[in-house]
Amino acid sequence: MKVIGLTGGIASGKSTVSAILRQKGAYIIDADEIAREIVKPGKPAWKEIVDYFGSDILNEDGSIKRRKLGRIVFSDDKKLAVLNRITHPRIVEEIKKELEACRQRNEKVVVVDAALLLEIGLDMLVDEVWLVSVDEKTQVKRLIERERSISYTEALERIRAQMPLEEKLKFATRVIDNNGDIENTKKQVDRIWREIEKSWEDSKHETQQSTF
Repeated sequence: MKVIGLTGGIASGKSTVSAILRQKGAYIIDADEIAREIVKPGKPAWKEIVDYFGSDILNEDGSIKRRKLGRIVFSDDKKLAVLNRITHPRIVEEIKKELEACRQRNEKVVVVDAALLLEIGLDMLVDEVWLVSVDEKTQVKRLIERERSISYTEALERIRAQMPLEEKLKFATRVIDNNGDIENTKKQVDRIWREIEKSWEDSKHETQQSTF
């Protein structure tokens, strides 16, 4: 089983790359989905978050107002650290469980899709790190278009709360430039996928030769 860690800053287009890889047959483990799951009402992480941040962050049904909580933590490093301390270990634990389940099912390619792949040490669980790269100006524009209700300042706060792109590049096995259109991104992913398939074939051929 080959495990790919897919990362990139917020609004970098990581989800677009993930969707392309899913179409190619990769099994996707989405850290965002896991993060939403662990903070559902009644879960241990939910209780810790409400105990610290108060019930003002809750909707009527008990679910967390993600945008409101986001505004709180991205403007206060201490509160962001508290939220991360509550959620990150649980996210890592769930991803480890999913990876083990994938091994049991003999999945061929698994993609761990996580914006904070490097920050929380998930890169230690993968064979390669793929970084979706985009410049900050494009990132801000896309984030404001996506969220609509956030300001330019809030967009910058969210972007700069993550590891800088220059630092992430040091850990990247492969880099996908997503400053252009989706077709350009798709061509890059197609090329990388062909390279991987070729490496599998070469490896399989070498294994077969060694058995004779």
